[in-house]
Amino acid sequence: MEISPLRWKPYARDAFVFDLQLFAGDDKTEEPTAKKRADAKKKGQVGRSTDMNAAFVLLMGFTILRILWESIYQKIAAYATYIFTHLNQPVDTENILRIVIGIIELLAQTALPIMIAIMFIGLAVNLYQVGLNFNTEAIGFKPEKLNPINGFGRIFSKRSLMELAKSLMKIAIIGFFLYDFLSDHLMEMPQFIYFDLPTSLAQIADIIFKMAFEVVGVIMIVGFIDYAYQKWQTTQDLKMSKQEVKDEAKQSEGDPQIKGKIKQKQRQMAMARMMQEVPKADVIVTNPTHFAVALKYDKSMPAPQIVAKGQDLVARRIKELAAENKVPIVENKPLARALYASVEVGELVPAELYQAVAEVLAYVYRLKNRRRRA
Repeated sequence: MEISPLRWKPYARDAFVFDLQLFAGDDKTEEPTAKKRADAKKKGQVGRSTDMNAAFVLLMGFTILRILWESIYQKIAAYATYIFTHLNQPVDTENILRIVIGIIELLAQTALPIMIAIMFIGLAVNLYQVGLNFNTEAIGFKPEKLNPINGFGRIFSKRSLMELAKSLMKIAIIGFFLYDFLSDHLMEMPQFIYFDLPTSLAQIADIIFKMAFEVVGVIMIVGFIDYAYQKWQTTQDLKMSKQEVKDEAKQSEGDPQIKGKIKQKQRQMAMARMMQEVPKADVIVTNPTHFAVALKYDKSMPAPQIVAKGQDLVARRIKELAAENKVPIVENKPLARALYASVEVGELVPAELYQAVAEVLAYVYRLKNRRRRA
C-alpha cells in the first residue's frame, strides 16, 4: 500500500520512507542572465517608477512656473483687462475670432514653455530608467486578457496588492505633509482680506509654491525608493531556475553533445587532411615509437615545413603510410620530441632547429642519390 507522500514498507507497520523528491520544486534561485534581461527589456519588462517620473515632472513644472510667475501673471491680467474693457463690442464673428486668437497667443506665451520643459524632463527621466526601448508588444492584443478569471487573478495578485499598499502609503504620507503645512499657514489666510488683490494673490502664490515644493520633495523621496524597489522586484521576477540557466546555455552555445560531435568530426577531417600530406613528405623523424613528425622542403620554402605529426597510434599510422609510399624514416629522439612540442602542423621549422633538421635532410638526400646511382 502506498500513500503519497509517505511510502510504507509492506512488512514493517510502523516504518515508513519519506520521499523528499515528491516535494522537489523548480525554485528560481539564480540571477537572471544578460540574455534574459535583454529579452525582458524587448517585451517592456523593465524596472521603472512612475512616481519618479511624476516627481521630476512636478518639480520642473513648478520651478518654471515659479520663475515665470510674474510674467505670466502680468500677461493674464493684461488680457483680462482687455476683455473686460471691450465687453460693449458687438458679438460677431470678427470679435469672437479676435478673442480666440488672443487666448491661443496667451496660452502659447504662458503655458507652452512649461509644457515643453515638462515634456523634455519626462523623456529624460524615462530614458534614464529604461533607455531607448520602443516596442509594441505591451499594447498588442492578447486574448487571455479577456479571460475574467485571469483578470481577477491579476487584481488580487501579490503585485497588485503591493501596488495598492504603496498607493495608500503615498496618500497617507503626502496627506500628512499637506495637513502639517496647511495647519501652520491656515491662520495667515484671513488677513488677506485686508490687502489689495495683487498683494493677496502674491501672498497666496507664495504659500502655494512653498506647499508644492514641499510635496514634490516628499514625492521625490518616495519616487527614488519606489525606483529601487521596482528594479529589485523586476530582478526577482526574472530570476531563473538552474534548469532554465542550463537550457539557455544550450540554446545560445549549442548542445554540448552536438558540439562534441562537431569537434570530433573536425578532428577527423583534419586528421584525414594531415594523412594525405604524409606521402608528399621528404622525411619522417621518429622517436621511434611515441612520436612521428613529417617534414617537407623545397627550394621555394624559406625553411622546412611540418606537414604532419602524431603521437602513439597516430605516429604509428604516419610511419605505416610513409613505408607504403617509400618516404624515408629517420630515428632522432631529441629532434622528434622538439619538433612535436614546439611546431604545429603547417608551420615552418624554427631557427634553433635548422641545423638538426638540415643534417637529417642532408642524410636523406644522400640516401636518395645512392639509390638513383644503384
